[in-house]
Amino acid sequence: MATNIGMMDSAYFVGRNELLTWINDRLQLNLSRVEEAASGAVQCQMLDMTFPGVVPMHKVNFDAKNEYDMIQNYKVLQDVFNKLKITKPLEINRLVKGRPLDNLEFLQWLKRFCDSINGGIMNENYNPVERRSKGGKERSVKGSNKMPKSLQTNNNHPPPNSSSAGLSKATGAKPAKAAEVQALSKELADLKLSVDLLEKERDFYFSKLRDVEILCQTPEVENIPIVGAVKKILYATDANESALEDAQEFLNQSIGVEVKGEGNGEEEEEEEEEEGEKTQA
Repeated sequence: MATNIGMMDSAYFVGRNELLTWINDRLQLNLSRVEEAASGAVQCQMLDMTFPGVVPMHKVNFDAKNEYDMIQNYKVLQDVFNKLKITKPLEINRLVKGRPLDNLEFLQWLKRFCDSINGGIMNENYNPVERRSKGGKERSVKGSNKMPKSLQTNNNHPPPNSSSAGLSKATGAKPAKAAEVQALSKELADLKLSVDLLEKERDFYFSKLRDVEILCQTPEVENIPIVGAVKKILYATDANESALEDAQEFLNQSIGVEVKGEGNGEEEEEEEEEEGEKTQA
């Protein structure tokens, strides 16, 4: 069982679009961002699909919104990890914050792990919607495939008059001009291209940050002051706007720059005074 997947494994170069497609296809969801999986419910059900009967799905809260409820889901996930002897550390405090990079990395690992078990083949006998249900009542899952309102209306068998009225309204609506449709289509295509480019750029810089982090964790250099300063920047919280200042202060204290700098300043002042006296003389 491939539980220990190295940070340089190809798994960590899988893009968010591929991950979202993987999740949505298998669990019949419609997630648009990796942060939407921060509650841990998606991860629990993905393991439930890979290892049927191992995950107590009745304990998984798909409606989790606050950190407390999310942590309960991760406790269920940790219990499953223990049963399956999975040694992957769960950094729960970082995952429940909904930070994109943390959740992206964990989902990349999860996909690589599940693919190593089932070879990337989806379990056709697994009904994700039914497994998410509790006591026969479907639970509200963000992004789940719900019946469109139009179909719900049709299933309620509305009176013929209402259908006729709707048809007459649709017939009476003016068709959009071809030029407007073409302009909107072009704008949509441009936006999709921009999104793809931005995602590629984010993935590129994320891989660079991972390389820097791996380098900083090398035993031979991890205790060097400059490495400690870099770590302060890497692991700073989103709310910490002075990460660079903190890193510089840490570096200065580590190598004694402040003390040395103060001494040099006094010497420079003395030299300037001596030059001034010579000039006056």
